[in-house]
Amino acid sequence: MRSTPNPKDAENGLQSGRASEDFSSDAAASTASGRRRRFHYGWTVLAVTFVTLLVSAGVRSMPSIFMLPFEQEYGWSRSGISSVISIGILLYGLTGPFSAALLLRFGIRRMTALSLAVLAAGLLFTPYMTALWQFELLWGVVSGLATGMMANVLGVTVAGQWFAHRRGLVVGILTASAATGQLLFLPLLARITEEAGWRYAVYAAVGATLVALAAVAIWMRNHPYDVGAAPYGDTRVVKPAPFRGNLFLAPLAALREGARTKTFWLLSGTFFFCGFSTNGLIGAHLIPACGDFGIPEVTAAGMLALMGMFDLVGTTLSGWLPDRFDSRKLLFWYYGLRGLSLLFLPYALGAGQPQLTLFTVFYGLDWIATVPPTVKLSQDAFGKERAGMIFGWVVVTHQLGASVAAFAAGTVREWLGSYQVPFFAAGFVCLVAALMALRIAKQRAAVRGAAA
Repeated sequence: MRSTPNPKDAENGLQSGRASEDFSSDAAASTASGRRRRFHYGWTVLAVTFVTLLVSAGVRSMPSIFMLPFEQEYGWSRSGISSVISIGILLYGLTGPFSAALLLRFGIRRMTALSLAVLAAGLLFTPYMTALWQFELLWGVVSGLATGMMANVLGVTVAGQWFAHRRGLVVGILTASAATGQLLFLPLLARITEEAGWRYAVYAAVGATLVALAAVAIWMRNHPYDVGAAPYGDTRVVKPAPFRGNLFLAPLAALREGARTKTFWLLSGTFFFCGFSTNGLIGAHLIPACGDFGIPEVTAAGMLALMGMFDLVGTTLSGWLPDRFDSRKLLFWYYGLRGLSLLFLPYALGAGQPQLTLFTVFYGLDWIATVPPTVKLSQDAFGKERAGMIFGWVVVTHQLGASVAAFAAGTVREWLGSYQVPFFAAGFVCLVAALMALRIAKQRAAVRGAAA
């Protein structure tokens, strides 16, 4: 006997099919939405910041290439040229605490674009200078202030605004951009200087600066809220709190707060020796020191580039390590190994290429690996909100040490005809910094014990 179909059953089946289709459609939309959300815009901001810091670092390292050509073309002394580098390094550091406040007040995008524009303008006027005071103005003042806005504080600010997780790794990547700038720029600029003259190297730097400026204008954003997102690793979309306080008094208040603690002075002291032994000495004087031993400028620039390549690995790894190991012990090893490598350098310069390559690799892994643990210690001691400005003051001492080394090494080279004494001095102060890092560990342990 044939059964007659029930219209209600057919209707229920149709509704069930539609519901199934709707569920499948919703699931597909949810999957597509999940795929779209997998990429966080913070990684775009990270890439733009990396390029910006890379170009800034490349431009900042150029005077080491120009030292010998300027001696030959203008007759300027080694100490006179070194004084320009010293002023630029010092202003680069002094800008840091105030740049943290400016970035929070006016936004990362606006201030970074303005800094790149000022840097490009200073570069454009450089080929027309005829006197040392003009070099002082363009590279000591203008370049120092402009690159100071695009220093480690920019990386710390971006990491703090855009990343709730993997912040240490992000700081390590952005810190390593300085080494990458040397890796990309120095050999190329040295080759251009050797074959076409230093002015064409400046024009190449102008082009790179304008490319970075365009990238910032198009893709940079100030805060995750601007794109309707939460910081990476978080789920809360929160509007950023407006900057409160005076642009110039707030950094000074942060300095007063930090200066009351031993942690601040120990971090500042170790960072002073860090600057003394890196960009102030090796960054500024390794190429002319190689020239004293008959090593061509392009070869010496290649050594700095190789150093930068290994530092890219070392500093990125250093950004990962503080989340897993005691930052104070990491600093002890970093400073101690760097000191040993600098004590080895005078021997390596006269021994030949294998020994120089060994120094380049060993020193390169440790070039600025000290930054991520120092940032971590600053954040732990002073909190995320104040860490940017307080770390900015710690960077001031870094650049003060670099400034002292840049000028003193050039002056000692004129007096003694050799860089041996500055290299040995830098090695010994790094060993002192290693012991100071352990002192931070004892102090923090004491604080925890007292709290218990």
